[in-house]
Amino acid sequence: QVQLVESGGGLVQPGGSLRLSCAASGFTISTAFMKWYRQAPGKEREFVAIVTNTGYTNYAESVKGRFTISRDNAENTVYLQMNSLKPEDTAVYYCKADRPFFAQYYWGKGTLVTVSS
Repeated sequence: QVQLVESGGGLVQPGGSLRLSCAASGFTISTAFMKWYRQAPGKEREFVAIVTNTGYTNYAESVKGRFTISRDNAENTVYLQMNSLKPEDTAVYYCKADRPFFAQYYWGKGTLVTVSS
């Protein structure tokens, strides 16, 4: 059974940092494109970052230079290090696994990040 479980969200002040984790089970993340998305209140879900099975990374313009996505294959976990957080980063953050060769696409249930003073 495939599961993606996000953790690490919470309340942080502007300028602070958080590290989100996405623990995968039921498949190995080295066979997937691993992504983070976010959805702010009243807005559509948007792409944040990707790390491919070859280690390539890319980011939304709004988070470039502040967020870092990484992958620990031994732990089967993907991380999102978020620095210099802004109130506009407030959202539910979701982990997604894409395995297009197998036509398999999985979402986690999300973790809430609130940036506020």
